[in-house]
Amino acid sequence: MDRVDALRELAFEEKGFGAFLVGNEKNLLYLTGTPGAFCLLIPRKGESTVYAYGVNYEQTKAEARGFKVELLKAGEKLTERLAPMFKAFKIEKLVIDTLSYDYYRLLTKGLRGNARLKVEGGLIWKLRKVKDEKELQLMRKAGKITSVGMQTAYKTIKPGVTEIAVAAEIEYAMRKEGGWGTGFDTIVASGIRSAYPHGGCANRKIGKGDLVVVDIGAIYEHYCSDMTRTMVAGNPSERQERMYETVNTAQEKAYQAIKAKAKAKDIDQVARKTIQDAGYVPYDHGLGHGVGLEIHEPPKLSATSKDRLVAGNVVTNEPGIYIPNFGGIRIEDTVLVQEGKAEKLTKGPYTLEAEE
Repeated sequence: MDRVDALRELAFEEKGFGAFLVGNEKNLLYLTGTPGAFCLLIPRKGESTVYAYGVNYEQTKAEARGFKVELLKAGEKLTERLAPMFKAFKIEKLVIDTLSYDYYRLLTKGLRGNARLKVEGGLIWKLRKVKDEKELQLMRKAGKITSVGMQTAYKTIKPGVTEIAVAAEIEYAMRKEGGWGTGFDTIVASGIRSAYPHGGCANRKIGKGDLVVVDIGAIYEHYCSDMTRTMVAGNPSERQERMYETVNTAQEKAYQAIKAKAKAKDIDQVARKTIQDAGYVPYDHGLGHGVGLEIHEPPKLSATSKDRLVAGNVVTNEPGIYIPNFGGIRIEDTVLVQEGKAEKLTKGPYTLEAEE
């Protein structure tokens, strides 16, 4: 069953909708295989139609295989093109994956009551959060590229080197390895800035003995990866080593708990309790999140999550300790959920010392 057929089954057989209009950029990419489409109309029966503006029309025609592709001219109102389709397919109930207020007004005005509108983003997420084998191949490659970037970080971090310079070397290494780009702004946060979970990177020179949190993620053929390591520029202190071992233990225990049917909040609690029992304040964020075409997707691993993991989910596992005015430590991998033991898609050193 292809993705559109799977969505048809969810939207039409289970929910009784008449047609599905897809407008979210990543949902379009997931269903059509191309990033250039403007929207996709999937009727209960009959051929699905992809609409694209002139700037992306040729690419959409070439990449959106198995779909009818129609050109939207500059200034043309989408509703004027959709109204005849609604009439032809006798659509009375239209479901849309995402809808702004302006777009809602445009549709309701253009359709003049021919169809009732309903926003339902969860149906496509239900499909997207369970990765198929093709997606997993791309995500394994993204993880491998990201791991090369992290190996570069261990070789590059030294006293006197700026955070920005380290980030540049990491991103260059990932590009050379085949990466399409980064899933988010690279984080290289050193010294007291390492205690900021989203510290970014600055033109700060890394000092001797600084903790350095490196959080990176490559994109490969549209799919993301996410990985964090923490290292010291020089010889770590006893306090740094104890913090590191605590986070490393918490991450490993959480990894062992990641499996199909596990409650996401229970996995978060495994890591959180390990850190708490060692006498530290646990991380003030969720343990992890889903990864795929976007860097943050369902399911969510947190203390309040209602998600239960299923085989095919890809999630992050990223506990941390953050001490203001001292520094922070976070260790993260991208992990595939399976029926038995989970699979790490990112690999690389689990050591506190950067290479001399």
